[in-house]
Amino acid sequence: MEVILKKDMPGLGDRNDIVTIKPGYGHNYLIPQGIAVVATPSAIKAHEETMKQQAKKEVKIRDEAQELANKLKGLELKVKVKTSDKGKLFGTVNNATIADAIKEHGVELDRRRITLKDPVKTVGTYEAVVKLHKEVSTDISFEVVGQETKEEKK
Repeated sequence: MEVILKKDMPGLGDRNDIVTIKPGYGHNYLIPQGIAVVATPSAIKAHEETMKQQAKKEVKIRDEAQELANKLKGLELKVKVKTSDKGKLFGTVNNATIADAIKEHGVELDRRRITLKDPVKTVGTYEAVVKLHKEVSTDISFEVVGQETKEEKK
């Protein structure tokens, strides 16, 4: 019996795969649970049409992500953080801080897409990875600069 999977099934296949299974497994578990549908000729034709549309959307999304990645590579990011006299940070620099710095350049980005390569402990230049799409990621560099504290201004 052939079925089209509606959900990922570990050990069986991924979403939208057409797989061959035993009839009892399909009729008693996969189909009633809404995990699969019977692969009739009309269902296969509809499935192929859906896959074509998804492929077109996926290409467009990937191209937009690549365009954004190229834009991010050109940015010169500076993150201002309060520091001690020795250059040690008082606050933390994390993915949310980097997302805010990118936002200042007019690019809205979810902080969860940003991963710091190394922990930021002192003033200097650091690298982060921005994963925009499952096939598109880019490295960005940012500079952490000290901000004068009230004590230094006196």
